[in-house]
Amino acid sequence: MNTNMKKLSKAARIILVGAPGVGKGTQAERLLQRFPQLSAISSGDLLRDNVKNQTPLGIKAEHTMKSGALVPDAMILRLILHELKSRGWLSTSATPLTLSSASAMSQEHDFDTDSFVNSPSLANLATPPHTSNDPSASFILDGFPRTAGQAGQLDNLIPINLVVSLRTPVKVILERIAGRWIHAPSGRVYNTTFNTPKVAGRDDITGEKLTKRADDDEETWIKRLHKFEETSEPLLEHYARKGVLWEVEGNSSDEISPKLFEEFERRFVDGVE
Repeated sequence: MNTNMKKLSKAARIILVGAPGVGKGTQAERLLQRFPQLSAISSGDLLRDNVKNQTPLGIKAEHTMKSGALVPDAMILRLILHELKSRGWLSTSATPLTLSSASAMSQEHDFDTDSFVNSPSLANLATPPHTSNDPSASFILDGFPRTAGQAGQLDNLIPINLVVSLRTPVKVILERIAGRWIHAPSGRVYNTTFNTPKVAGRDDITGEKLTKRADDDEETWIKRLHKFEETSEPLLEHYARKGVLWEVEGNSSDEISPKLFEEFERRFVDGVE
């Protein structure tokens, strides 16, 4: 076992928030590597998987998208809750939930798939769901919520206990974007400032030519930043009022990660102060 891996003492239910290019994906990946009990739950992945597998939720979501409408927040919440329930991390039982009690959940009629698909409001469930505090029920939630309104809906169903606001100066992000090159077929990413290819302009593995992403320009990024700020500021204020917001700043992912690990361990690993 990697000696850098840490064992959690209670469930971590976390969200990472950061501007485009801040390195949110990098920090999520590093947390998952350091804390094996953490899982990644992406609302986008859940939506695609449910549509692909033609689940009851997926069929309804696909019908909504084909009609030209956006998938509503309530449906995304249903996808997330259904995923947590299927992993044994969520129950409507009044008894505190542990992973060993998951088998009993099959008897819960007001929290089954049909109720997810047909219920007009998850907030009106007869019995509010209970989340497991077992360390193995820990996850990073990605893609939802993006607004304070969505966060309020989530609060009533899944108690998020850490929201990390990742901050890097705008100048640094713009320099990072300007230096970013990709190998489109594989998705490998290089940067002329900190992750240079062995041969300039060429992929390390195939030797093929590197290209720029279509949205890797300053004007496009500034527009994305403004849109992000419009929704993220109220979102962060919401979680600050809940007492679960923690902010960290750094010029690089390598600068941010040690601070993030330290805070995460302080909150979720026994014996760490």
